[in-house]
Amino acid sequence: MTESTSPTAVIAEDEPVLARTTRRLLAEVWPELHVAAMAEDGLQATELALAHVPDVMFLDIKMPGRTGLEVAAAVADEWPEDRPEPLFVFITAFDDFAVSAFEREAVDYLLKPLTADRLRQTAGRLRVRLAQRASAPQPGELASLMQRVQGLQTAAEETVDGAPRERIKVIRAGVGNTVRMIPVADVVCFEATEKYVNVVTAAGESLVRMSLRELMSSIESTDFVQVHRGVLVNSACILSASRQDNGLYTLSVRGLQRPVKVSRAFSYLFRPM
Repeated sequence: MTESTSPTAVIAEDEPVLARTTRRLLAEVWPELHVAAMAEDGLQATELALAHVPDVMFLDIKMPGRTGLEVAAAVADEWPEDRPEPLFVFITAFDDFAVSAFEREAVDYLLKPLTADRLRQTAGRLRVRLAQRASAPQPGELASLMQRVQGLQTAAEETVDGAPRERIKVIRAGVGNTVRMIPVADVVCFEATEKYVNVVTAAGESLVRMSLRELMSSIESTDFVQVHRGVLVNSACILSASRQDNGLYTLSVRGLQRPVKVSRAFSYLFRPM
């Protein structure tokens, strides 16, 4: 956004009445804001955000396809490097653990039902942040933004029944009737799938039923580097990084026959010194 252009927004809300209400209230409290698109689910929200590159996203937490937090992580991971970083406002019907986390990490959060007075406060905060933004993110800022959003996702998972989460040194992966015992140090990379994490070693691949964000908060080793919102790579196994025509990098990794894609947010890690 520049002084000569109006700020833009994408609204993601799967309930049509609430979506229309959000748009109407925003027009009332922030008339200069241009709503570029409305998304009905998380996947559409991601697509519309990367197509319109808005200044602000209003994201419902619970949506089909992807949650609002997953949308924010995906958007930050693929955001154009030459555009100011997006500002996220999360909308939730649940006044639970997330509220305190949002207060630390998000520009703002809103509880349903939305009111004009509360949204007016949000608009004020966003105006200040928009005025302070740099013209383009500095190296590492988008990766940091994405990881902060992922941190919101793990906030509820840091403890189990009030006890610290078990620290994992050996991964137990079920393969038929056999359980493979995989030392974390032997892992080449972790790849997130729909409901599993693919654990890749030089000896093969195995699926474990847990999310990548759970794994990230549980493994003992600090030798893994995140190169995509869904991929962690053992830094000792990275052989080289190749820059593609589109400016993105792919990694050659020891023990893996295929290249590993690096997202825009993490490309800065592999640029020449």
